[in-house]
Amino acid sequence: MTTAATAAAAAPVTTPAQRRSAELEQQIQQDPGRFRVMTGDRPTGALHLGHYFGTLHNRVRLQDLGVDVFVIIADYQVLTDRDVADRLTEHMEGMLLDYLAIGIDPARTTIFNHSAVPALNQLMLPFLSLVSVAELNRNPTVKDEIAHSRQSAVSGLMFTYPVHQAADILFCKGNLVPVGQDQLPHLEVTRSVARRFNERYGTVFPEPDALLSAAPLLLGTDGGKMSKSRGNSIALGATADETARLIRGAKTDTDRHITYEPETRPEVSGLVLLAALCLDRDPYEVAEEIGDGGGAVLKRTVTDAVNERLAPVRARRAEYAQDMAYVRSVLRAGNERANAVAEATLAEVRGVMGGVL
Repeated sequence: MTTAATAAAAAPVTTPAQRRSAELEQQIQQDPGRFRVMTGDRPTGALHLGHYFGTLHNRVRLQDLGVDVFVIIADYQVLTDRDVADRLTEHMEGMLLDYLAIGIDPARTTIFNHSAVPALNQLMLPFLSLVSVAELNRNPTVKDEIAHSRQSAVSGLMFTYPVHQAADILFCKGNLVPVGQDQLPHLEVTRSVARRFNERYGTVFPEPDALLSAAPLLLGTDGGKMSKSRGNSIALGATADETARLIRGAKTDTDRHITYEPETRPEVSGLVLLAALCLDRDPYEVAEEIGDGGGAVLKRTVTDAVNERLAPVRARRAEYAQDMAYVRSVLRAGNERANAVAEATLAEVRGVMGGVL
């Protein structure tokens, strides 16, 4: 069983969303062809270990089970919380390399970029008519994203971000969206848009379900959440030496005895967890083995575990980087498929709306 599947199986089931997610995992095992997953990333920087264990690993798992997976490189959404899209081509190509290196197969997974699929974005207009300003205003995820925005004022794009995501999901009639607990309000907007559209015009869209991620939060080298924009992450494309340097500089604490206590020792526990994930082991066992070895042994353990886990990924990444013509062709092919799907959906929408669009 993979790390993601093990985590999902071990996760406590206490809320309706978690119970539904557990049911969906069983249904995926029984009939993966029923599902189309829609997921993706904004090309704002290098993908890192937090992405790998949080989402990327799970995409490969779902793909390998036989689920139809769509992965969007959301270039338009770069502008939701910043004024310009810096180094966009570089970040997009880096993402493509990472996707291919971790095992995403373009023969089974559709990789495309936002701006290349105009019919997708055209769905924004009718979708915006189905959501009130008050609903967007009280969305807790939007509030949090606004609080961390790089812009001095809230743009209309930021404010309507959940509706844009609804278009991303519904253009391909995605019925399953892997999310963390904090993203559930965004997905609820998508479900509302689909339901209201179907009630008003006629049934076109599924109401997508959330497949909750059981992956634990990985902390960055500064003890905060691992993030592309905070300079505290270990990129998938980093070299072994760069990884060692970053881990050597990671925060720990003054207690030499290593334990796994996330609530009281977050920095030390974050490093222990990273080693455990890379080794497919229990973090308490890893901490117990290090014991009185202190921060130096802990960091050496983490460095060895990360570099061993990522060695084959890095080797494949370097190989793909030697043939960027192929890498770019993967995106072109994905864009062609996404466009065909989006045009078909838009034709349906025009039909039930009486040719308005």
